[in-house]
Amino acid sequence: MTGTVGLGGDAMAETPARRSLTREASARTRSDARPESTGSPGALGALVAPRGIAVIGASRDPVKLGAALARSVAGFPGHVALVNARDPDPASGLYASAREAAEHGPVDLALVCLPAPACAAAVAEAANAGARAAVVYGGGFAEAGPDGERYQRELAEVAGRTGIRLLGPNTSGFLAPHQGLTASFVPGAADVPAGRIAVVAASGGVNHALAFLLSEAGHGVSLALGLGNAVDVTAADVLEHLAGDPHTTAVALHIESVSDGRRLTDAVARLAATRPVVALVVGRHDVGAFAASHTGALATSWRTTRAALAQAGAVLVDDERELVDAVGALSLVRLPAAADAGVGVVTAQAGPGLLLLDELRGRRAAVPELTADTRSELAKVLPPLTYQANPVDTGRPGPGFAAVLDTMAADPAVDLIAGYALHEPAAFDLVGAVDASKRAVPLLLGVGGAGDDVRRVRHALLERGVPVAGDPHGLSAMTGALLADARARHRTTAVAPVAPVVPVRVDVGPGPWDEDRAKTLLDRLGVPTMPRRACADRAAAHRALAELSGPVAVKLLDSAVLHKTEIGGVRLGVRTPEELDAALDAIEAAAASLPGRQPHLPRFLVELMAPPGVDLVVGARRDPVFGPVVLVGLGGTTAEALADVAIRLAPLSAEEAAGMPAELAGRALLDGWRGGPELDRAALGEVVAALGGLLVADSGPTEIEINPLRLTAQGLVALDAVCTAADALQQKVVTDGRTHQ
Repeated sequence: MTGTVGLGGDAMAETPARRSLTREASARTRSDARPESTGSPGALGALVAPRGIAVIGASRDPVKLGAALARSVAGFPGHVALVNARDPDPASGLYASAREAAEHGPVDLALVCLPAPACAAAVAEAANAGARAAVVYGGGFAEAGPDGERYQRELAEVAGRTGIRLLGPNTSGFLAPHQGLTASFVPGAADVPAGRIAVVAASGGVNHALAFLLSEAGHGVSLALGLGNAVDVTAADVLEHLAGDPHTTAVALHIESVSDGRRLTDAVARLAATRPVVALVVGRHDVGAFAASHTGALATSWRTTRAALAQAGAVLVDDERELVDAVGALSLVRLPAAADAGVGVVTAQAGPGLLLLDELRGRRAAVPELTADTRSELAKVLPPLTYQANPVDTGRPGPGFAAVLDTMAADPAVDLIAGYALHEPAAFDLVGAVDASKRAVPLLLGVGGAGDDVRRVRHALLERGVPVAGDPHGLSAMTGALLADARARHRTTAVAPVAPVVPVRVDVGPGPWDEDRAKTLLDRLGVPTMPRRACADRAAAHRALAELSGPVAVKLLDSAVLHKTEIGGVRLGVRTPEELDAALDAIEAAAASLPGRQPHLPRFLVELMAPPGVDLVVGARRDPVFGPVVLVGLGGTTAEALADVAIRLAPLSAEEAAGMPAELAGRALLDGWRGGPELDRAALGEVVAALGGLLVADSGPTEIEINPLRLTAQGLVALDAVCTAADALQQKVVTDGRTHQ
């Protein structure tokens, strides 16, 4: 659990829920108080690379935060000034104000260690004295209730009025080892070495935890920064700065909540083009209140945030240990952009090798069988009875290990090698084998063992540019990260650009929309539907049965009822007038039982039954953080229970949308499973892109869902549809450039 420390070092519990509420308040105050950052590379230069620092609230009491910060920055090579308005002593470098401190040297950065009520005035004074950046460490702001929200608004107003860049409040600061700057009060932070990995974390505590884990793994950091309440400086600001940082080759990103989703994803996309980004998103088990549809329930903030970051090019991980392994590997090695890359697996012990192979297959890694020529060469250096097709089991490794690596690297299907071995110095010299190898593909290694000698071996491998983990899981995480990064860059370069969205006005009458009107919209979009009749009474329903000439579905037609099946408002396979009367009786009874309803005769939808097939759910909704998003998943009445979905931000091309089913766990059901229908992915892509384009180009619809969209032997057909809109007087139907008459 992260702690937020006040002036006297008192800890106040900080939770993800509090930080989430805090950042929502921050987003409001930030949007009201200051324009968006230009995102120029030097925008945060005064924060992370200042010429001089002032510690405002420095104290002679060694246990207080101001004293801890003064100790932390004592080694900074630039100008350091300590400010205490109550107890100044200029002779010993303790000044009465930031302006007085600035008279003795440049003060670009103010480190503010004061109670919340005093912080806004202190930041304003520092800005007037020439400071261009500030860190506010203490708590007691938006996370603490109405008074704290007011103090936070005051900070945002100062930042907006003066232009000073403000980190925090409610943060433990940052580390910039290349600058010799430890702007953190956390013990041990100064021991984190300079390196090539930047950490951008929502939480100050997570920021330090990741920096310490990276240090233990043999890596240093270029920057490690905790955003805290993010009243001004956000993750997007820091990512934009890192795009021009020569010390950074990879970025670890920790996300709890997002206030401006599109700006964050734009920053990730720009950065990922030159530096890999590995993201850990908190909130897997969130159960927030969303729209009543399946789309709203399935597109949780966690799923949407992860999908948006992946679409922007980030590599996703599930925990902090994987984050360290993945970003550590990517800081040293980056594969060329490719849809897939072949992994050659070498193991010196069969059991760990099987663990590694199993995890790689779970990450959808290609582990191709080696050619006959490769196996023939391996047989010359490996003992008989070892497995040599991929993975390659060396038995207890020996002097031929370098030859094994070179032989595997020469196989045309192998693009990188993942190898695991226990540390056995009496059997062979692993570092020497790596030095002797002339392989032409990247190498990742797992080295098992304990003690200083093992740590020296791992460090030696890192010095040679070889990513190294301590166990098969870590090696799998590293390998999977390299593959995911290569796929992401291939996807962003291979996918066709989004076609211009062309609005087409369609008069659908006043809302709210029932299923028939929603399907009228789908008809205009070119989405197939079954023949149907909207019926005002029982007589019209009987005429519809006769006209449709086949088994029909009979449904309650009511825009206020989104899940008709759950209340008994759907009857299927109706063939005869007698069966129709029974269905209408049941639907009328279901409508009458709805709470708060005045007695009235319900309307009905009579629709020709669809052929059997596999049900999908396809939806688009206006997410409050990321804007329009689209969703594809296995559907029907079990959609929420399965939660097998893929999500993208809209607009997107039909080609990109067509790739979404590949992410589904149940994708095999769409490929002719046991003689079933096979999905035309291009046709599905057209549907999804059209729904996304509808929401992008029109401010009216807030959500549209097709559930189920059935895959039949004749193609896709929409069996049910829900559409909600903010303005239902008239809606515009928008496609991806094609007008449907």
